Amino acid sequence: MKRIVIVVVLLLLAAGGWWLFRSESRPSAPTSASTVDAATLKDPALIAQGEYLATVGDCASCHTRQGGALYAGGRVLPTPFGNIPSPNITPDRDTGLGEWSFEDFWQALHSGKGRHGELLYPVFSYTSFTKVSRDDALAMFAYLQSLAPVHAPAQPATLSFPYSVRNSLKAWRALYFKEGEFQRDPSKSDAWNRGAYLVQGLGHCNECHAPRDSLGGQQGNASLAGGQIPSQNWYAPDLSTQTNGGLAGWSEQDIVDLLKTGQSARGTAFGPMAEVVARSTQHMHDDDLHAMATYLQSLPPRAASVSGKTQLDTRAIMQHGAKIYAERCADCHGKDGGGVAGVYPPLNGNSSVNEPTGINAMRVVLLGGFAPVTQGNPRPYSMPPFAQQLSDADVAAVVTYIRQSWSNTASVVLERDVVKYRHTPID
Repeated sequence: MKRIVIVVVLLLLAAGGWWLFRSESRPSAPTSASTVDAATLKDPALIAQGEYLATVGDCASCHTRQGGALYAGGRVLPTPFGNIPSPNITPDRDTGLGEWSFEDFWQALHSGKGRHGELLYPVFSYTSFTKVSRDDALAMFAYLQSLAPVHAPAQPATLSFPYSVRNSLKAWRALYFKEGEFQRDPSKSDAWNRGAYLVQGLGHCNECHAPRDSLGGQQGNASLAGGQIPSQNWYAPDLSTQTNGGLAGWSEQDIVDLLKTGQSARGTAFGPMAEVVARSTQHMHDDDLHAMATYLQSLPPRAASVSGKTQLDTRAIMQHGAKIYAERCADCHGKDGGGVAGVYPPLNGNSSVNEPTGINAMRVVLLGGFAPVTQGNPRPYSMPPFAQQLSDADVAAVVTYIRQSWSNTASVVLERDVVKYRHTPID
């Protein structure tokens, strides 16, 4: 019933979008002429800057399929509405960006429109990339144009109706997309502004670390307040370091360490964040990492969450969980949940343990935890999977015990919750 209501709403929005934006219904002609000359695009310094910025934006993660050529596309990006393969962004003339001008590229990044004016699906994070400056976009385009062309035809999206009706994006954009470059706040420091630019724009952190509604749009003004990553079954935690924030108590150095090495005194990067660290943030300049941390530390305190208390009698669950923890977990993570600095992450006060859903803890217990290999941590310790050793009831008990021990007060995890994630792939 809920799905039928959503479909009806989308159809109405599509019709409304057509009415409101009917003057844009015809795709514009290709803007092949460019105001940027060829010599500029071959400037080695500009290309090097673009390579760094493309790394900061983690472009390769989406635009490279497993085992495929770098930036040749083909990675299937799952959404609640269907799957969308990423396009080839090498300068191949037939299947990539070889015929694109810089203006075409800028239009895609800034306005979320393709070379022919077609509206792009927001699985491409133009809702964040619109904040990228024109100068940075030019550098990125110069870098992409310097790559070796790879012939890799685009694969069709497999979106269900009515999401496959591209015209409905007009209504979606009216609801959720605000076009515009990042504007500096003159009352803030240079470091804060740089961090805000990277987090809000090129780093597109809000694309994962914010709640989304049934239409896939970000809910209200809940910037970086945490949310379940659609169709990936991971929870990206709240990023505030203030009272009740997901990173409450984290220092600037804690944040920098995690982004640089995948590990800090307060936690370790697992799941999708491990890939972000491996491909992107570990390669960032230290001053940019500190700028991002400066901005994150300025996020406001959060409202106190609902207590993890339940009307269920959890004494038996906690006793069972305590026994499993002592047998399976305490040797590494400590009886007090404090972990071992630089080796095993703490569980007491851990943002992934305390996130609202319990998804992260369940998945790591079932499927294992694999920190990224980085220059700063080339041989990270991994956690083995326990899916074969522990039943659904066992996993629910030990995760509940961890989430309600020491200073942790997160909600109970039930056996039925574990069933949903037992056979879910790790990435």
